[in-house]
Amino acid sequence: MLKTRQSGISMIEVLVSIVIVVLGLLGLAGLLSRATVAEMESFQRAQAIVLVQDMVDRINANRKNSMSYVTASPLGTGNSGASCAGLNGFARDRCEWNNALLGASESSGGVKLGAMIGARGCVQNTVAAMPREFLVSVVWQGLTPTAAPGATDCGTGEYGDEKNRRAITATVMIGCLQNNLATGVCVTP
Repeated sequence: MLKTRQSGISMIEVLVSIVIVVLGLLGLAGLLSRATVAEMESFQRAQAIVLVQDMVDRINANRKNSMSYVTASPLGTGNSGASCAGLNGFARDRCEWNNALLGASESSGGVKLGAMIGARGCVQNTVAAMPREFLVSVVWQGLTPTAAPGATDCGTGEYGDEKNRRAITATVMIGCLQNNLATGVCVTP
């Protein structure tokens, strides 16, 4: 009986190896794609937190004029930021916040990069009596559908499917600055 030795690799083994490597690379490409989307969503959420805190700080710094920060329609609409140079107080705060929502703080080659996709901001007065309560909201368009946010109606209908709308909110309470000693009633600023 004659023994034969196998030398080299057969064509079937090479093809099976190539298929396994290709499937692994396709899985890795899908993982990379999902990671990129998750990174962008995370970046937008971080930007929104900064913008919400910015307006909360502005309202807290100007408590006496807190009602002037309430918006009738969402800020952040338009294509370019307005100049805030001649404005003071709450008007300047609202103008600068509008520009930040538009991404005016960061740009490259004339393109604004600093905000989220379609960022909008609202300040709503939820309790008119003292102590006053305000809801500061920043909304934007997410990349993939999730659950629609129920905390605010700011930006409703601006992003197509409501499941694409993202929202970050914060509550600001303006307490009683002084009491009328005779009645014990809070005096509004």
